[in-house]
Amino acid sequence: MAKLTLTDKILARTVLPFIPNFISPNAVTWFRFVTIPFIAYLFVAEQYNTGLILFLVSAFSDAVDGSMARTRNQVTEWGKTFDPLADKFLIGVAALILIPKFLNPYLAVTIILIELFTIASAYYRKKTYGVPIEAELSGKVKMVLQSLGIASILIGIASGADQFFIIAYYLMYLAIVFAIISLVVYKSI
Repeated sequence: MAKLTLTDKILARTVLPFIPNFISPNAVTWFRFVTIPFIAYLFVAEQYNTGLILFLVSAFSDAVDGSMARTRNQVTEWGKTFDPLADKFLIGVAALILIPKFLNPYLAVTIILIELFTIASAYYRKKTYGVPIEAELSGKVKMVLQSLGIASILIGIASGADQFFIIAYYLMYLAIVFAIISLVVYKSI
């Protein structure tokens, strides 16, 4: 059985009891993939309030599927491979649409390039050296920071409070720091 994190233990007592056993962690990952085009549409159509809700549900599903897999002893190679890919697509789409418009296009390019480099290096290491694709702490922190940054942009839009855009900037730059740490930990750079 996989080692449980504090997040796993919290979700096991609060959220996971409400998810029926017939729903697998991989189904939750598929859910995240399915939400991405809808989130993109909502952001492009400037339906930010609905987009915020769907984005938060989709981003939260990342914590749920991992905790389900570990607590229910349902960790699979498919999940190890496609869960991080779903995260990167979710963040990449949100970054591509929102960050150039509300923060800075160079910041968006930086985030997307780091995500692409992370994906490419992980799959290269897996194919070439047989190194499994596994999440580690700095990558998880990066995903949380990116999700909070995107949420801050959306809250800033909805509330009209410019402070949320400033918060989003800091969160995104901090996410870049953790992305670089993650690349070093993965020996990708």
